[in-house]
Amino acid sequence: MQRLLAIAWLTWKAAFRFRLFLVIAALLLAAVVGLPMVIQDDGTARGFTQILLTYTLSVITGLLGLSTLWLACGTLARDIEECQMQVVATKPIARWQIWLGKWLGIMSLNAALLALSGACVYGLLQWRAAKLPAAEQTVLREQVLVARGSAKERNYDQEIDAATEHILQERLKNNPVDKVNVPLLHKQIREQVKADFQLVPPGYSRQWQIDLGFAKNFLKDKPLQLRVKFNSARGSSSGTFVALWQVGVPETPRLWRSEPMSLAPNTFHEFQIPPNLFDDQGVLTIIFVNPNDTSLLFPIEDGMEVLYPQGGFALNFTRGLGIIFCWMALLAALGLMAASFLSFPVAAFFSLAVLTIGLSSGTLAEAVESGTVAAGNAETGVMGHSAADAVLIPLFKGFLTIINLVKNFSPIDSLSSGRSISWTDLGLAFGQIVLLLGGIIGVIGIGLFNRRELATAQGNQ
Repeated sequence: MQRLLAIAWLTWKAAFRFRLFLVIAALLLAAVVGLPMVIQDDGTARGFTQILLTYTLSVITGLLGLSTLWLACGTLARDIEECQMQVVATKPIARWQIWLGKWLGIMSLNAALLALSGACVYGLLQWRAAKLPAAEQTVLREQVLVARGSAKERNYDQEIDAATEHILQERLKNNPVDKVNVPLLHKQIREQVKADFQLVPPGYSRQWQIDLGFAKNFLKDKPLQLRVKFNSARGSSSGTFVALWQVGVPETPRLWRSEPMSLAPNTFHEFQIPPNLFDDQGVLTIIFVNPNDTSLLFPIEDGMEVLYPQGGFALNFTRGLGIIFCWMALLAALGLMAASFLSFPVAAFFSLAVLTIGLSSGTLAEAVESGTVAAGNAETGVMGHSAADAVLIPLFKGFLTIINLVKNFSPIDSLSSGRSISWTDLGLAFGQIVLLLGGIIGVIGIGLFNRRELATAQGNQ
């Protein structure tokens, strides 16, 4: 451990020698203080706080991520290129200890910078919240500066897939199509079947039954929030639609009916409902009545959600920073792995290229979903086809599997919407991002560093 700490201390000295620590600290503080002065919000304290959290944490993550990659690539590659590593390697210290010591040094730097910037964001939020009127403070404490659990309706994928497959087989019997167009036909049928679960025609109602599970045991006398979103194929003269809600146990006194609400489509709305509206099994029944002259569509994924209080903001915010710290650990391992066998400029380019691929998961997902990398014909709706599909599509699936291990955790979105980040989430993030992916990259990096001939690097100077 003493050897690892010695290498970590050398990494700290290198960061100060490069002026990296001071520059990044200054940029982080400027972002935390400066962003509130330039961001545009909807004029409400809740909207401003959500945007402030999103922007500041995104900037902190971006700055720390780039500096982590730059330092990880530079501290190892430059030590080799400037012949300092050759001197260290002659000491009684194994190369894996050098590599791991570098990683620990970078992560301790990240911990200090993340703690500094996180404390500033938290302090700024509390300071601004204390200056608001009591009513606005209540809204913030209940909807943003809080840790809320979430409950949704059960998953309908099994029923949708079964109905889609049945209809697809019937269509293929009556109207055979080319094999390359089957994925597109399957996608179209699935969307049609899915619409039956989502559409609420004019004059009709839609019911959700959401099981609160174990949470029902500690939600007595506590108000809940509904988070809803719907879409509309047609607009309205006012830009909004009327919504009528009924929540509670039908045909009992535990039933709440809303006044007509004017809600805009394609955006999330949150409103509070009275406590104790779920039944003895913890099932909350929600009914929406559509009095408009057009159909409204509530997406299965995020059309209806019940939010309930689960904890305080301070601990939730700390867990969110912990997941960001896990991201930094992976980037540090990636940069050190690249520097283990490449020069500094090439290692930095390689690391940024890998990061770019990770950020392009949306494009990869579209290619995997369509089953081809070729463009289709927008007029005829016929999918394209490429000879490279047999190789690229399985490769893209592999990339997405790896990327999703990291992207499944979204602390910034959760914190800005007042969602709870559990200890389980943090533990899974640590296991998947740091131990699994970071461990694999670390083993590869240490192996490459062990095989690298430092004398050859010295002779090339």
